[in-house]
Formats: sequence, structure tokens, C-alpha cells
Amino acid sequence: MTVLDLFAGPGGWSEGLRALGLSDIGIEIDPAACATRAAAGHTTIRADVADYSTAPLRGKVTGLIASPPCQTFSAAGLRAGNVDRDLCHQCLDDLARRNDTRAALRAACTDPRSLLVVEPLRYALDLHPDWIALEEVPAVAPLFVHTASILRSIGYSVWTGVLNAADYGVPQTRRRAFLLASQTRAAAPPEPTHAQKPGPDTLFGPALAPWVTMAHALGWGASDRPAPTVTAGGGKSGGPEPFPTQARKALLDAQRRGTWVLRHGNQANATVRRIDEPAATLLFGRASNDVSWQRVDSSQPESVRITTGEAAALQAFRHGYPFQGSKTRQFEQIGNAVPPLLATAVLRPLVSAVVGVAA
Repeated sequence: MTVLDLFAGPGGWSEGLRALGLSDIGIEIDPAACATRAAAGHTTIRADVADYSTAPLRGKVTGLIASPPCQTFSAAGLRAGNVDRDLCHQCLDDLARRNDTRAALRAACTDPRSLLVVEPLRYALDLHPDWIALEEVPAVAPLFVHTASILRSIGYSVWTGVLNAADYGVPQTRRRAFLLASQTRAAAPPEPTHAQKPGPDTLFGPALAPWVTMAHALGWGASDRPAPTVTAGGGKSGGPEPFPTQARKALLDAQRRGTWVLRHGNQANATVRRIDEPAATLLFGRASNDVSWQRVDSSQPESVRITTGEAAALQAFRHGYPFQGSKTRQFEQIGNAVPPLLATAVLRPLVSAVVGVAA
């Protein structure tokens, strides 16, 4: 089977597929993300998804994955997508009628990137894959509902809704909208494997596992303060960074004094999580999204920025995943990626109907 991954990023979906014994071909334009994918062994076509012709792919694609860029719809961004949403709906209808108005509608958008959300439908209509998996920020859910109605009209079973990554073993309460479609089985969300309050075992089976905490994911044991990971995640221009840095050494020295939390942003209303909880959604695209460990029970405030290695672990990437590019670009790749554990959970039932992967 050939799986096509649009806006492939550093490989969150690809790692999820790899856990199922499968691989994909990604289309990605960002050079740093392409370099990461190459270092991780994922096949990539460096191209703009919106400009790439589907003609060479017809009859060759079994599965279609896509996570269109979310900056224009994200609550962490400027939300131009809210202004452009009607144009996106119009473009979906036009594509369903085989009328490609993308160029004109893109020019009319407040932010041209908003219209990238329609690209998965263009590929789906042209390629007719057996199954489809799309992911975006929750604000895009109405556009996914619209896309679902079009896919149903051509024979797909479709489910749309919002999933919480923590319910699937990711140490992060990341909520994202999904569209899952199949021509060979009834589409449905994956069954959760974890819960915030699992409850007791019952006659119908064992209780779900509790949500994975940051401390557990990072190997901090039962201590209530973070011990730094063994890598600081790369220097300013990429590559290894000496460990520990002065800041990381200070954090290590503080293990037996004080209580540390993870603060998601530098604004007054930023979300704060204890290390015995999952992280909040990791965002790194803007300066105000700085994510740092902070000591909260001291008259002398201490703050140490999270490393890329720690951020990758909280995004459920395997240890040592080879993110490339500058530190800023690595953080952006991590924050934009689909957590591989969540990707595996979402994809398992879709691909099992096609290639016999155990559901």
C-alpha cells in the first residue's frame, strides 16, 4: 500500500505508521522538517502541497493523511482563519463540483494559508484512497464536518470529532479535531486507552490506565522536581549542545528543594501544570509561547526553559528523534506535529481493514 502524508512535518504521522509496520511518502515544503524526516528515515517529496499535481499519483494511493497548517485558525495565532472560513466553505463546495476556484479564493483570503485546509479534499476527490485521516485545531471542526458531508456523498463512511491526546497515552492534554473516513469499514474514533479518572475494574474488563504524567514520561520517578534529561536538545544552529548548561545544572541542583511546575507561556494567564500531571498543549510558534520549568515555592523565582528533548518526549516522540534545524525550528516542528502515539491509535483501525494490521 502507498500512504500519502500531506503537510508531513517532521514525521508525527510517519512514526505512528511505523509502529504499525507501515510507511508513508510525505509532501512537505519546510526545509528543516524535510531534513528531520530524512534523518529519521521517512521518504519525502519537498514541494508545496497546494501546487503539487495529483495526476502522477492516481491509482497509487491507498491511504491519505493530512494535517494542514493551523496558524490561521489556532487560538495561539492571529485567527485570520475565522475571517476566511466562509471562503474555505465555498472552496470545498466548488471542489465537490469539480470547479477549482482555489487561486481566486486564496487571493481573497485575509491570510492565504487559510485555504490550505481544503487541500485534503482535492487530493481525496482525485485519488479516491481507501481511507483518510485528517487532523487540525478544534476551530477547524466545522470545515471537517463540511468535508465529511462531501466524502459521504461519494461513498465514504466518515467520523469527525475532537480527541484528547492524553486519552491515548500521550503526556499532554492536547485536543485536536479529526476526520476519519473509510471505503471499507465503518469509520469511528479509536477507543481510549487512558483516562483522567480510570475508576475500578469491572465485570466488563479492566479499568483504563491513568493519564501519563510529565514526570513518568521524562523518567523523573516519584520526585516532585524535574531532573534534566541527558540531552539539552541542540545548540542555536542545531546539533549537540553541551550538557548540562548552566541553567540545566541549576535545575539539577534544585532537585531537593522547592516545587517545580511547567508554565505554558509567559503571559499572566498562562496555563501551569504540576509534573504529576500531563502537560498542556505545547505551542512554540510565537515568543509569548515560551514553555519553562518554574519553581513556585521560593522567594527567589527560578525559571528554566524546556529543552527540545523534553518537549519531544512530551509530544510522545521516541528518545533521540533527530530533529534538525535551529532550536527555534526544532521547537516549532515539535509543537506542530501529531503525537506519534495518538497517530498510531487513530490509524490502527483504518489500516487494519486494508492490510490486516491487528486492531
